[in-house]
Amino acid sequence: MKNISFLHPEFFWLFLLIPIAFFIWYKNRTKQRATIKISSIKAVSQKKSLIVKLLPISIALRLLALSALIVALARPQVVSVDNQVHSTHGIDIVMAMDISGSMLAKDLKPNRLEALKEVAGQFVTQRVSDRIGIVIYAAEAYTKTPVTSDKTLLLNALEDIKYSNDLRDGTAIGVGLATAVNRLKDSPAKSKIIILLTDGVNNSGTVDPKLAASIAKEFGIKVYTIGIGTNGLAESPVAIKPNGELVYEKIPVEIDEQLMKNIAKETKGKYFRATDTKSLKQIYDEINEMEKTKIDEQKFVNKDEKFHLLALLSFILLAFDFILQKTLFRGFI
Repeated sequence: MKNISFLHPEFFWLFLLIPIAFFIWYKNRTKQRATIKISSIKAVSQKKSLIVKLLPISIALRLLALSALIVALARPQVVSVDNQVHSTHGIDIVMAMDISGSMLAKDLKPNRLEALKEVAGQFVTQRVSDRIGIVIYAAEAYTKTPVTSDKTLLLNALEDIKYSNDLRDGTAIGVGLATAVNRLKDSPAKSKIIILLTDGVNNSGTVDPKLAASIAKEFGIKVYTIGIGTNGLAESPVAIKPNGELVYEKIPVEIDEQLMKNIAKETKGKYFRATDTKSLKQIYDEINEMEKTKIDEQKFVNKDEKFHLLALLSFILLAFDFILQKTLFRGFI
């Protein structure tokens, strides 16, 4: 039985009485039977009757009854613990992800986009009490998932993110950040943050990234910025063949790090650089550590007493032994 405990385990010392009781019975077993003196037993069969062979049942029942009573005295309990976790200090988070064509570069394995999806998924599962939303952008931006506490929905949304021609290619950092701000500006959360990730420079969009950062600051939103891509050259897509296959070439990695640093500084966030999958994971782990959510936990302990069942068993065994003595074993004990 799972989660069983005993309130008074010291009563188990009484089990030492079991062998003593058995020894006393064994030494005096023949004295307890009715006897008759005769001058010779030659004419009497020495074969034991079936009832005599069954006599040890009586002591067995008594010892079992005593054992059940000892365990009952120890107060067995089945303990179940129910933890209810809730938070009144949750954090609302929006992950703004660059999904432009350059995110298919292979300097992170298998490519930047897939590595980001995996690491972001791990981050989502770690934020137990927070609401998270997803914004994706290239030359345009849209909300993939509004802020929600439904982790299954978020993980499915992450898995569904793929590069496509639905969004015009390019990197509109300002539009991506402004869209993320729009998802958080009316949030009642005590803390609001955006994780803004890109692998390029701002070359599209109608919103100035600096203006978007100022709006984020106005609404009390902290922005952590991440530049993703190796230092130097990276195997990146440069064209698409007629059959849809991507053509890769080694091209320089260009990230507007100064812009990303300025956005982070303006909103009291922090800038990070991820040059490989390991460093990207470390960045999300560091953000996870810096943005802690205060958790209120209530523990409910339920104790289901089981001693009465053992006491009842002991009574039944003794009653059965009493019936046997008054019926089947009558005249033998």
